Amino acid sequence: MAEPEKDRQPDDEVAGPDREVGELVGRLTAPGELEPAERRRLLGRLAQKLSQGAKRARATGAGRGRWLADVFLNIAPRIPIRDLHTLSEHHHGLTGEQLADDLVRTAQKATMTVGAIGGALAAAEFAAPPLLLSAPAQLVAETIVVAAIEVKLLAELHEVYGVHVQGSGTQRAIAFTAAWAKQRGIDPLAPASVSLALGAATKTALRNRLMRTLGRHLSTFGPFLTGAVAGGTLNRMATKKLGEAIRADLRIKAPLPEAPAPKPVRGGPRGELES
Repeated sequence: MAEPEKDRQPDDEVAGPDREVGELVGRLTAPGELEPAERRRLLGRLAQKLSQGAKRARATGAGRGRWLADVFLNIAPRIPIRDLHTLSEHHHGLTGEQLADDLVRTAQKATMTVGAIGGALAAAEFAAPPLLLSAPAQLVAETIVVAAIEVKLLAELHEVYGVHVQGSGTQRAIAFTAAWAKQRGIDPLAPASVSLALGAATKTALRNRLMRTLGRHLSTFGPFLTGAVAGGTLNRMATKKLGEAIRADLRIKAPLPEAPAPKPVRGGPRGELES
C-alpha cells in the first residue's frame, strides 16, 4: 500500500535523492562552462542514480509526479545561488537590467545545451529499440537539471532586483522552488511566503510543473537529430518565457532605480547644445 502523502517527507529515502544526486545537479548547474563530454557523463550518471530511485519509488506505489517532486525538494538546497556581488563579478561588472539580461541569456544557453544533449541521446535510443527502456531515465535527468537551472535563474533575478528572501538556506531554496512552480516572483512584503512554501497547494503546483517539463522533453523522441533540435529549442523558449515573467513581476515588487540621464554638453559662443 502506498504511504500516505501527509506522512512522507521530502528527504525520504524512497524518493531516491541521495547525496550523489544533489552533487551531480550542483555540478551541472554551477557557474562556468562544462566540456560537452563531461556534461554528457554527468547527465548519464544522474540518469542512472534517478533510475535507481524510481525503482524504489515504484516498489512503494508512489506516482511519478510525487516522486519527481520529492527528488527536487531534496536537491533544491544544493543548487548554487550567487549573491549580487558575485553575480556582477561573474558577468563582467554588469548591474541592473543589463545583468538580468545576461543572466537570462546564460540560463537559456544552459537549458538549450542540456536539451540538445538529452534530445540527441533520446534520438539514439529511438534508433536502437533494445535500449529504449533506458531513455525515460535520461529524460527525467534532463527535466531535473533544467528545473534546477531555472530555479537558480529565478533566485538570482531576485538578487538583481533586490528582493531579499529571509530564512535558512533550505527555507529559501524551497521558497524559490515554490515560486518556480507558480512561475512568479516572491512578494517581499509577505513574510509567510517562506513558511507556507511546502503547503499542499505548492506541492501540487510543483508536481504539475515538473510533469509539464517532463512532457515537453518527451518531444525529443525522434530519429536522427530531430530530438536534439527539439530539446534545445523548447528548453530555450521556456527559459526565456520564465525569465520575462519573473522580471516583469519583480519590476513591480522592487523596481530598479533608473540610470541617471546624461548631462547635456554645451558649446559654441552662444551656449547652444552641441549636436
